[in-house]
Amino acid sequence: MVISAANRNDHLTFEAVVDAVAPVARPRRRPHKLHADKGYDYPACWKVLRARGIVARIARRGIESAKRLGRYRYVIERTLEWVSRFRRLARRYERKAAHFLGFTQLACAIICYRRAIKLDLLTHNNPK
Repeated sequence: MVISAANRNDHLTFEAVVDAVAPVARPRRRPHKLHADKGYDYPACWKVLRARGIVARIARRGIESAKRLGRYRYVIERTLEWVSRFRRLARRYERKAAHFLGFTQLACAIICYRRAIKLDLLTHNNPK
């Protein structure tokens, strides 16, 4: 999670977000592919991904439709909606960014915990 000002373009914090992604698996340090909408179609974003060996799937401005990225964007939009359910995060009350980041990380940890419990219950109730 990376926090920036509300009026700052997303592509300006793109490198920090890519670097903040934790390792996915032992043999691979970074995700193999990244899906993004037209807001990230800038040479700097392409260069960041190329330097890290990540395959870019970014909709190009004025050329491609962003509709094909819908199924991948749904996961992100759904997750952001889960975070916004925490009343304290729906509207930013904290003045310090470190406090807001802490509450956001706590919300993400709670979401992950709830998902793990839900998946655990599903697998225990439906043994194969």
